[in-house]
Amino acid sequence: MTTGTTGPGTPAEQPAVTAAGTTPATADADSNGDSDGGVNVFAAELERWRDVRGLSRAALAKAMEYHPSYVSKVLSGAERPSEAFAAHAEAALRAGGALHAAFRDFEAHRPARTRPPAPPLVDQQSGTGGLLVDHDDATLRYDDGVYRLTQRRRLVNHGSEPISRYLIRISVDRYPGDPERSNQLYSENPLTWDEINLHAWHGRGRPNPMDWTAHHDRDAFKEVWLLFAGEHGHFPLYPGEACWIEYEYTVSEAHWGNWFQRAVRLPTRTLSVCLDFPADLATSVWGLHTSMTAQAMPFATAITRTDTGERHTFSWSCEDPPLHARYRLEWHFRSRTTSRGPAASPRDVMAALGIVQDSDPALRRIARRFDLPAEAEDARRVVSELHSAAERVAQAHTFGKGMGIAAPQIGIDRAAAIVRTPDGETITLFNPTIIESAGEVDEQYEGCLSFFDVRGQVPCTHVIHVEHTTIDGDTKITVFHRGVARLVRHEVDHLHGLLYTDRMRDGVDPIPVEQYRGTGTTWKY
Repeated sequence: MTTGTTGPGTPAEQPAVTAAGTTPATADADSNGDSDGGVNVFAAELERWRDVRGLSRAALAKAMEYHPSYVSKVLSGAERPSEAFAAHAEAALRAGGALHAAFRDFEAHRPARTRPPAPPLVDQQSGTGGLLVDHDDATLRYDDGVYRLTQRRRLVNHGSEPISRYLIRISVDRYPGDPERSNQLYSENPLTWDEINLHAWHGRGRPNPMDWTAHHDRDAFKEVWLLFAGEHGHFPLYPGEACWIEYEYTVSEAHWGNWFQRAVRLPTRTLSVCLDFPADLATSVWGLHTSMTAQAMPFATAITRTDTGERHTFSWSCEDPPLHARYRLEWHFRSRTTSRGPAASPRDVMAALGIVQDSDPALRRIARRFDLPAEAEDARRVVSELHSAAERVAQAHTFGKGMGIAAPQIGIDRAAAIVRTPDGETITLFNPTIIESAGEVDEQYEGCLSFFDVRGQVPCTHVIHVEHTTIDGDTKITVFHRGVARLVRHEVDHLHGLLYTDRMRDGVDPIPVEQYRGTGTTWKY
């Protein structure tokens, strides 16, 4: 699994952690009955999440503020849960919506369900050695400039050999998509073992400390063997057995930015994440999912939020995530954006969200083209950063006409841009050039994230023909019309060092955004 950061103040384990199972010799990559006699889905799910969090029934009752006997009756099926009970359980166990879903199933009297069977075992040559992750749960807490990750996994050995060690990775990348900047940061200020302060335990409730040894020690990442051994001797995980392991470490926000990514490297039945932030940061959170065959997309299920006193907790979970899928949660501390005063300017808001402003000479340079398909992985990474930036910006402003963002606007000197149309379509462009313009010319207001305090009237043809490269290296020509043509042209210009002010008629100046009346409306034709 991996975690990470992006944008201004981005974390990285990447804040990232990549986990891998190992045999002694090798390492891997990173309910009760109802009236029909079936399975009480809610009770089963509640019991499972109680186990995930390592709580006794009494401790769960205390966390939910319910009497222990009532909680026990729900767990045993003797008492029917209420919707309020389910909501308290969801909040106390931070189940990412799983308990809400189980309660809905229970109330609807659907056919009895149990948890889906474990994924098919992978043979030894696949690299997993029969090791299954029954539940992978991470809690990331932020306080006073420091991130603390608590990672718990329930491992099941379906192989034929005992497992004596387990590989984890703590990998940081504060500026993903900009390797030169990241390399400079970690060369000058490397991640250290003292900063991480890693501890690990075997068994629910941390009964047995685990020893560990360094496998790789680099400026921006550490790989560690967690040993199934410690002060209480050796306790290998034998074939057919299961156990909980838990480890915890810290990373300062100087190394860890505003994102946390998990990569599924072993067959996994349940993946869950909890982000715990101080309430005064007014945090907004979103998630993106990528795979080996698809670009970044929003999570299929919602991230839930629970407010408890001075903390805001965001939880999310999914069942049976596919191998090699990556789930990335990102956040924005909104109170920091407006900390300069009660009414931060649009320009300041965009700058705080990681958008390069027009005073930066980088916006006047021609972006470096991709050699595709040789640089396909780099191209995908840049597009992921563009989607991340677009999500941050969309949290701060309503774009009725659609919006776009080019790589130079987030400090990446590569010829890539994305456009989100008013209809919800996403257009991805690599190495684009406008080769023909046609049709009528109209003049409408445009805005640019890199100088968002103003809007300017820009002439644009109704049709443009754009030559661009696919991720597979093929050259294509795509024709865009009207409002989408205007959006695409704006982003293509960015990749050629141009701003919309360069296309405005002589004698016409931008107007302050306060005078603009088109926010939230669509293009007019």
